Amino acid sequence: MVKITLIKSLNGRHDKHIATAHSLGLRRIGNTTEQPDNEATRGKLNQIRYLVKIQGETK
Repeated sequence: MVKITLIKSLNGRHDKHIATAHSLGLRRIGNTTEQPDNEATRGKLNQIRYLVKIQGETK
């Protein structure tokens, strides 16, 4: 599992990046969610890596 926290605002970001954050369950600054560590999640995190903090990474 990967713990993801939104650390920057979604205001003014690309629509696709906002949609990606929402698909991960991140809507406000400080929201935290746990997601499975798989290829789909890694792809989403790679797209919005400048907006989030990632903890508990396992490879």
